[in-house]
Amino acid sequence: MTRFSDGNSSGYRTLTRDECVTYARDVSGIQLRGDAWTWWDKAAGVYKRGQYPAMGAMLVLAKTNKLRLGHLAVVNGILGPRDISVTHANWGNGWLSRRIVYESMRVQDSSPNNDWSTVRFWNHNAGGFGSNYAVKGFIYNQREP
Repeated sequence: MTRFSDGNSSGYRTLTRDECVTYARDVSGIQLRGDAWTWWDKAAGVYKRGQYPAMGAMLVLAKTNKLRLGHLAVVNGILGPRDISVTHANWGNGWLSRRIVYESMRVQDSSPNNDWSTVRFWNHNAGGFGSNYAVKGFIYNQREP
């Protein structure tokens, strides 16, 4: 296992590729199943949902041409009004980067209205923030009554 840290992200490489949904479910305790992009609708009426980050909440990225299955990450730090830290797996654009478990990665609200509708993730290899990604919202680990 190879570890790394650059101040905006930290994690380790694994020999296998963990799926983001399995990793996020294990870390968050939110018990949903299916492709990442389906979690937002599946959480309705089961878990509380919202548009703003909270510790332990699940960040749900939308299905797009770039993210065919969407993506999930778990909030593990609130760094400021437009900055959070997440933990997640299976993130990147190649076979090697998808074998990294990020214990912490900085994520920035990049939406023009400061509403967390789009975000950018820190790119460890590039040393800066990457592309904008559409956000469905945050699923909180609180059951609906």
